Parts: sequence; C-alpha cells; structure tokens
Amino acid sequence: MIVLSGTIGAGKTSLTQMLADHLGSKAFYESVDDNEILPLFYKNPKKYAFLLQIYFLNKRLDEIKGAFANDTDVLDRSIFEDSLLFGLNADLGRATQTEVEIYDSLLKNMMEELPDEPHKKAPDLMIHIHVSFETMLDRIKKRGRNYEQIETDPSLFDYYKTLNERYVKWYDSYDQSPKISIDGDQFNFVEDPAAAQKVLTMIDDKLDQLSLK
Repeated sequence: MIVLSGTIGAGKTSLTQMLADHLGSKAFYESVDDNEILPLFYKNPKKYAFLLQIYFLNKRLDEIKGAFANDTDVLDRSIFEDSLLFGLNADLGRATQTEVEIYDSLLKNMMEELPDEPHKKAPDLMIHIHVSFETMLDRIKKRGRNYEQIETDPSLFDYYKTLNERYVKWYDSYDQSPKISIDGDQFNFVEDPAAAQKVLTMIDDKLDQLSLK
C-alpha cells in the first residue's frame, strides 16, 4: 500500500492517478467534491471542525481496508496526517483540546481494530509532496473551489501558511513507514510530462530499493 501526503494543492490527486496508472493498481481518493461537510467547515470552522475530522477518519479507514486487496494500491492522503490538521485547527481556536484528545484516542482504537495485518495498517511507502507556500496558493486559486479562496476568506492566508510550515516538521518526524519526499516546485509533474516521468522514475527506484515491485 502506497500513500501520499502533502498540503492543500500539493498535487496529491494528480500523482495518485499517475502512479496507479503507472503501476497498474487502484487509486483511492480523499472525499472532497462529494463532501457535504467541507463547505460547512469553511463557513463555520468552530462548529464543524470535529465533525469533519470524524468524517475523514471514517472515509480513510474505508480506503485502508479497500487497499488490502491488492499490492501497490495508492491512497491520495495518509491517515497519519489527520492529527496534524486537527491539531492546527485546535491551535487556531477552531476545535478544543478535549476534541483533539478524543479524536486521537478514537484513531488509535480504530486502527487497532483493523484486520490483523500489521504491515498494512501503516503504508509500505509514504510519498510526501513538498511545495512552496507560493505554489500552494497558486494551485488553490487555479482549482477554483470558492470556499478555499483567500479572496472569499482572508483569514485563510495565515491558516495556509501555518499548515505549509507544519507539514515540513511533520514529514521530518514521520516514522511509521519508509518515506520519500518529492519537490513539487522542482518537478512540476502536474503540468510537465517530463517532470512527471522523472518523479515516476524516482518512485520506481524507491520501490525497487524496498523490494515492492
């Protein structure tokens, strides 16, 4: 099982599809466009932060169970990122510390309830896409979801900036599985086919190193 991580607009969905096609495996996507709670969260984060987090937890556990079926299935977000995101919401006053503790405890208990395949509870490889804050903002603007736009809510600027900074620390401390970092600024695989091929080659080399191909 391969999972991707990265901030909003990093290119996780694009690389997930490219990688699944490349490996002949199945792609699992984060529920965004069909997520009824996400727009509500952007309108009223204090009210909906905890509900949104539980929604994502439920969906992500379904994805992990679905990915048990085949080797090298690709998930476009890691469940291990969720505590980072929810912790930031708490620091910004959008959730309480009690809610964070309840969520972390629930995540731990639910992960323990997954089928007895320890090597599948954590990914075989975690691919992190790092992009600069400027690239992040540009991608968010290009994909055009109204509720994500800084022009709609100026407070999102600080939220996005802090989130991008925290992802750097999160990746450095991540130790649940083998990992590889892709520089999404240097290799613009979303728009440049040559860069996309280089990224796939880097991932192939890492999979070969881990004897996963």
